[in-house]
Amino acid sequence: MNLYESLAADIEDQVARGVLVEGDRLPSIRQASVHRALAISTVLRAYSLLESRGVIESRPQSGFFVRRKARAAPRKKETAPLVLSSEVDVSRLVLSTLRTIRTQGAAPLGSPYPDPAPFPWQRISQYAGAIARRQHNWSVMDDLPPGNPELIRQIARRHMENGLAVDPAEIVVTAGATEAINLCLQAVAKPGDTVAIESPTFYAMLHAIERMGMRALEVPTDPKTGIRIDALRTLLGQHRIAACMVMPNFQNPLGFMMPDAHKRELVELLARQDIPVIENAVYDELYYGDSHPTSLKNWDSKGLVLHCSSFSKSLAPSYRIGWALPGRYAAQVEKLKFLNTLATPSLPQLAIAEYLQHAGHDRLLRQVRKGYAQRARMMAAAVLRFFPPGTRVSEPQGGYVLWVELPDGADAMALYAKALERKITVGPGHMFSARGGYTHCIRLNYSYPWSAGTEQALRMLGRLVGEMLTPAARSKTR
Repeated sequence: MNLYESLAADIEDQVARGVLVEGDRLPSIRQASVHRALAISTVLRAYSLLESRGVIESRPQSGFFVRRKARAAPRKKETAPLVLSSEVDVSRLVLSTLRTIRTQGAAPLGSPYPDPAPFPWQRISQYAGAIARRQHNWSVMDDLPPGNPELIRQIARRHMENGLAVDPAEIVVTAGATEAINLCLQAVAKPGDTVAIESPTFYAMLHAIERMGMRALEVPTDPKTGIRIDALRTLLGQHRIAACMVMPNFQNPLGFMMPDAHKRELVELLARQDIPVIENAVYDELYYGDSHPTSLKNWDSKGLVLHCSSFSKSLAPSYRIGWALPGRYAAQVEKLKFLNTLATPSLPQLAIAEYLQHAGHDRLLRQVRKGYAQRARMMAAAVLRFFPPGTRVSEPQGGYVLWVELPDGADAMALYAKALERKITVGPGHMFSARGGYTHCIRLNYSYPWSAGTEQALRMLGRLVGEMLTPAARSKTR
């Protein structure tokens, strides 16, 4: 291949990959000559070749641009075949679902994220812009763990207002709750250790365990009261468990709020054996009742509760600011934060801190909670209306997800694949188990405004489930 042909091929490949898109300006002939160490005549010849192929076009006095192509009639997108195996790679399945939501514009019933529309991202961005204009001399020293002092003060203040007095010196700011969970798990367990988890459980917990080469021990979980303490007590006598990971409030995917007596019993059981418990509290602000729920931390007298939370579900999903209250492991978590990611950027921390100080966040949260509670009832009613008899749904006490148990004979992965063909996403139950369980369950997101499209998507899902059932299965559900 000649030099000009090689340059033309590189540019054409960048266009094909989407690095260069329609209307993008190419480097000038002189710039390309310098950057690629080619003669000007070689670059000119390459551009002329691309122009003859219709890839780029020249504009007088302006240069060369990626050509805008005539729009062909849209074609139906082909859906890649899925491997409907009981051995499901949870992380790949989650990533596949998220990519589908982003790239195909599918109904986001399978999304793990809240609808961003109600949250004040513009106002927080304005605070960030004002802070950036005031402060010009940013240094990595400003970002070092444990985090920005003003944000830490605001976090401690919110905990106090919600009924939990905490020591600000214990707080470590992280890049979202996911990092907080990973750091806390790394602080209390090592590769090869066994970690007790709820079943079903939020897949971020499974990702953390998988990433660190640990083993998950699934504990039966009641859909209304949480992890079964009698079952956990039995397993503690049979296995050497390094830590326990739970989501006591508005658990994803079941939506329950663990009763206070249950929380206290769990903390005391683990404390007797000096076993740390990592508490995922990302949905705590999204309660439907009259008051903020208690935390496992309320009953922690030995520093064994490592409380993890973030603003991603209740304030600023795109800012990825979270924190940990790691108890006796605070110094270790702070050190791991420094070793793993060095720091959390100051600007988003300061912007959120300023918003919390001045903007009346609680008023916004009351509106969000009211909307979620209403949609939870609407979603549950629609599922029971449109899905075959024998379908059962959870009773969320907070958050924005509904757990649906399908009738016998229905397969969640088959439903996932068929729904994708119709641009509808669901969260198949496989994602919430390390052993490939819950093959007949799905999780649905109801944070987005209710619409005719939502109802139509649920009606279609119900029809697809009905088509899976054999005549014998259909008669069994009646």
